[in-house]
Amino acid sequence: MSGSAKGPASYFPSIEEKYGRPVSEWFGVIRSSPLTKHMELVGWLKSEYGLGHGHANALVAAVRAEQK
Repeated sequence: MSGSAKGPASYFPSIEEKYGRPVSEWFGVIRSSPLTKHMELVGWLKSEYGLGHGHANALVAAVRAEQK
């Protein structure tokens, strides 16, 4: 299954499939966090929600990119 999504978005289908939550919901979780640094957010998603590093990193990168 090859999608045309590039960068962080290329992870979104597998994130939704693996964790059973839509990406939009993960974005809300990230936005509601008091943490602001990229790697703090990645570590928090990994420890609190059990996300893998690549998936957490892709979600945080996407949210931070839209905030710029």
